[in-house]
Amino acid sequence: MKKLIQTIKNIIAIEDLRNKILATLGLVLIYRVGAHVVIPGIDPLGISAMQEQASNNGIVSLINMFSGGAFARASVFALGIMPYISASIVIQLLGMAVPYFQRLQREGESGRKKITQITRYLTVAITALQAPAYITNLQYQSGGAFLMENQQLFWFSAIVILVAGTMFTMWLGERITDKGIGNGISLLIMIGIIARLPNAFVAEIVAKLGSGGGGFIIFIVEMVILFLVFVAAIALVQAVRRVPVQYAKRIVGNKQYGGARQYIPLKINAAGVMPIIFAQALMFIPMMLTKFDTETTTSIAAAFSDITGFWYNFTFGLLIVIFTYFYTAITVNPTQMAQDMKNNGGFIPGVKPGKKTAEYLDEIMSRITLPGSIFLALIAILPAFAMIANVNNQFAYFFGGTSLLILVGVVLDTLQQIESHLLMRHYDGLTKSGRIAGRGGASQISM
Repeated sequence: MKKLIQTIKNIIAIEDLRNKILATLGLVLIYRVGAHVVIPGIDPLGISAMQEQASNNGIVSLINMFSGGAFARASVFALGIMPYISASIVIQLLGMAVPYFQRLQREGESGRKKITQITRYLTVAITALQAPAYITNLQYQSGGAFLMENQQLFWFSAIVILVAGTMFTMWLGERITDKGIGNGISLLIMIGIIARLPNAFVAEIVAKLGSGGGGFIIFIVEMVILFLVFVAAIALVQAVRRVPVQYAKRIVGNKQYGGARQYIPLKINAAGVMPIIFAQALMFIPMMLTKFDTETTTSIAAAFSDITGFWYNFTFGLLIVIFTYFYTAITVNPTQMAQDMKNNGGFIPGVKPGKKTAEYLDEIMSRITLPGSIFLALIAILPAFAMIANVNNQFAYFFGGTSLLILVGVVLDTLQQIESHLLMRHYDGLTKSGRIAGRGGASQISM
């Protein structure tokens, strides 16, 4: 406790760090207030059906969790930051296949500015497509909550407000990144997830202490298991395979450069949560088969609609393993790494520079990606096991999946930035031994 108090005092003593934290808290407060502002023309008391759907439906519940409950409240921030995430993923994929975006990525700061501008325009387009679908679903679930008589005016104003809400949320995220601490977009997603935790936690306590819930001992066992799952997720996020690199000695004037051994940290899970996101998107395709009213399609849709069923989780886990290999292959370029190493006079001991080094790095990535992908798949399907074990559906999502990995990754990154400020001012870090290792500058979108 004494160490914690001293660390807090050190943080307060650093004016720059203190201002960044206060700016972050202020912007997050604005985001949370906006999440409770209902779209004009909708009765907030008449959307109980929408809130019930968000509690029971798997995908809607997940979207509602990422938006911090704004989706079920018909808030002006109902679509949250997810359209921006979708646009970023599309641009990221285009950067791997389209020469124009590849050229922009190589242009440095000017190229990044152009990519950011294109991402914003694409965010507006995606939000403009999602907003009518959201309002249609809201009208189907809670049609009586619509108060305006002029439906055309309501639809136009609601779509404009939803688009503006998403763009304002994106702006808040960018301001947090510039003026605050941590990555703003990732932080807003994390805040949305954490906002759902108190209600889920209380609901789980009530369920366990109620009749037939198992009692307080079962609740304690659940907390211990949840703690172990968090430890496993932290290990997955931080685990790296260090490849030794030796740099040749160079004499420039009277000084010697190089000659030291360094390491390339190859991440066990280089793909982050992207495989889970891609796999979840594909898992919704079988549900579309319900439109074809046949016995076969109905049985397939029923099997893949049960998120606690065997075939759903087996297919989900298999897709995650496949997408982990796919995403790692397109984001980690051993050939480029080998070329950069060769240009800087570096080599891996016992391996020839150039093509042999690229093959060596590719072989290592293939080997370490397998256990990483299997571990990622296990974490992704843990909420299903929690539901089978009679854990409340809302609380079960914190036992694994995208939400858990986002929480772990964002918290580690934020703590790493705070620790960097402390160490630069010659203060002790946040831990007694070692240093906090975040995601090492990886893409914040990939978590």
